[in-house]
Amino acid sequence: MQRSTKLTLLGTLVCSAAIAETDSVFTLPELNIEAQHTAIIEPISTYAAPVSRLELNPQVDLQVRNLAEAQGDITIRGGIFENTGFRLGASNILDPQTGHYSAELPIAPEMMQGPGIFVGAENALFGANSSVGTINYSFSEIIDGGKASIGFGNNDLNFQRAYTAWTFNSESDWSWGAEAEASRSESAGSIENGDHNFNRYSGRLQLLGPKSQTDLIAGYQAKFLAWPELYAAPFGSNESDNVKTTLIMLNHQQTYDENTNWEATAYYRRHADHYLFNRFSDSRAFVHETKVYGLGLSGAHRFSDSYSLNFSSQFTADEIESTNLENSFTSRNYLKLAVLPEYRLDLNNESSLSIRTGLSFDDTNRNESEFSPIADITYTKQRNSGYDKFYLAFTQATQVSGYTAIGGGTSGLFASNPNLEREISQNLELGATWQRNQSSLSAALFVRQDDDLVDWTYSTASSNARSANNVDIETFGFEAIASHSFGNFEILGSYTYLDKDEDYGLADVDASFYALNFAEHRVTAAAILSLGEIAQIRLDNEWRHQKENTVRNDDNRAFFTHFGMSFFIPEYENLELFIAIENLWDEDFEEVPGTPGRGRQYSAGANWSW
Repeated sequence: MQRSTKLTLLGTLVCSAAIAETDSVFTLPELNIEAQHTAIIEPISTYAAPVSRLELNPQVDLQVRNLAEAQGDITIRGGIFENTGFRLGASNILDPQTGHYSAELPIAPEMMQGPGIFVGAENALFGANSSVGTINYSFSEIIDGGKASIGFGNNDLNFQRAYTAWTFNSESDWSWGAEAEASRSESAGSIENGDHNFNRYSGRLQLLGPKSQTDLIAGYQAKFLAWPELYAAPFGSNESDNVKTTLIMLNHQQTYDENTNWEATAYYRRHADHYLFNRFSDSRAFVHETKVYGLGLSGAHRFSDSYSLNFSSQFTADEIESTNLENSFTSRNYLKLAVLPEYRLDLNNESSLSIRTGLSFDDTNRNESEFSPIADITYTKQRNSGYDKFYLAFTQATQVSGYTAIGGGTSGLFASNPNLEREISQNLELGATWQRNQSSLSAALFVRQDDDLVDWTYSTASSNARSANNVDIETFGFEAIASHSFGNFEILGSYTYLDKDEDYGLADVDASFYALNFAEHRVTAAAILSLGEIAQIRLDNEWRHQKENTVRNDDNRAFFTHFGMSFFIPEYENLELFIAIENLWDEDFEEVPGTPGRGRQYSAGANWSW
C-alpha cells in the first residue's frame, strides 16, 4: 500500500530512507526484499531507535531482553552478537567492551537510511571487526517537516517524542538543513522487576551540494533498564543496567563521475554502563566507560565501462576504564584495509557478468595481523519488469575479542580468557534473486567455518555464570525471502534453516548462551492491509524451533505476533490514531537461555505530522 507519511501506521518515518517525493506527498516504502522487511516499523513499547527496524526482520535474529530497544543481541546467519557490526557512513561503530552495546546509537531514525544487511563480500569489504555480518546505515537528505507523538499502555507505559526539520535553499545549487528530536519513555515492565526509563536527544546539520552531502550529527542517550537474570542467568538475580551513550560524527559523501564516489567519516563515541547483579544492592557492581575514536574512507572508482575498484579503510582507537579489568589491556588500535577490483563484462543488451577478486588486511597493536581473500562472481539479466541475479562467493573475515571476554578476571560471574585467539570466519555462498514489479524472491545457501569463535558458555561444575571459550563451528544454512503486493494488501514471508557442528576442544561446556542459541527452523510473515482511507492494519509474525539448551527453562518452540492498527480522520489529515499489541499471544519464550521472556504489551496513542 502507498500512503502519505502523514497517515502511517505506527509512524513510518517522515524522512525514512525509502521515501519518495512526488508533489510534496511522500509515499511509504513497499513491503519487499529491497525496501522494508517488517510491517511495523516503529516499536510498541518505547520510542523508535535504529534497532527497532530489526525485530522480526527475516535477515537478522534479534534476541531480546526486556524489549528490543532495551537490550537485544543482534545475530546474522547463526553468528553471535559480537560477530555483528554497525556501520554508519564509512565507519563501523565499535563497542570495545562487549557487542551487547554495539546497537547503542543515539540517533533519530529519520536521520538515517537503512538498515541494509551486509554479508559475504560486502561484509568482508565494508565491515570491520564483524566476522559474519554488518548492519549498514547511510545518511538521508533532510526534508522539511516534523512529527509529535504521544502514547500510553498497560504496565504504566508512557512515551513522548518530538521531531522537526528545516531546509534552506540558496540561489545556487547549494542548500542546508537542520533537524532535532527529543524522545523519552518509561514503563514498569511486562514482567516484575522489568522496568525501564529512556531518554534520547539528537540533532543534525546538513550541507547539500550538486554532487556532495556533508552531515554533522550529535546525539546523547541515557537508559535505565532492569530485568531478572538480565546477563547472569541461571542464578535467579534481579539485575539492572544504567547506560549512557554520546556520539559525535562528521560524514561527507562525494560523487565525481558516473559510478565513482567516496565517503569519509570521523566519529567519537563515549559509552558508560553501570551494571548491578542485584539492583537492590550495590555489592556486586560492574562499572565501565569506553571511549572510541574512528576514521573511515570508502568508495568506488570507475576506470572504464569494464573496470572499477572498490575500496574501504578504517582506523579505530579505543580505551576503557573498568572496575573489573585485572590487567593492563585497557586500550587498542585497529586497522582495516580492503580493496576489491571488479571486472564487468556485458554479454548482450540484457545480461552482464561481474567478477570481483580482492583482499582485506586486519591488524591491531595487540594481535597478529591477518590477510583475507574476497571473491565473487555475479550474473545479472535485466527484464522488462525487473531482473534476475545469480551469484557465487567465497570470503574470509576476522575479528578480535572485546575487553569483557579477554581482559577481565578468570573467575566470578563473567570469566574472561586472556588466551583467546583472533577469530577467522570463512564463508562459501550460492544465491539468487528474482525481482518483478509486484513480486520478489531471494534465496541463499551457505557454509561457514568459524575458527576460534569466542563464545560464552556454562558448566555445572563451575560457579561462573559465563565463561569465555574458543570454539570451532561449521554452520550450514539456507534462507529464502519472498514478497508480493496485491495493491491494498502486501505480504512478505521467509524461511531460514541452520545446522551447526561445534568443537570446544578441552573446555568443560554444558551449555552455550550464544553460539548454540539459534533457531534450527525459523519462519517470518509480515502483512499490511489498507482499509480504504480510514484505517490500516499491520502484522508481523515469527515462528521458531530453537536448538535445545539445558539452561533454557521453557519449550524450544515459540510463536510471536506484533499487531498494529491506525485510524485516520479525513477532516484532520495530519492526525493518526493508533493501537498496538506486542507479543499478542503472551509468549514467554526465553530468547536468551535462562533469561525470562517478555510479556504482552498494549499501547495506544497519536501522531501529529506537519
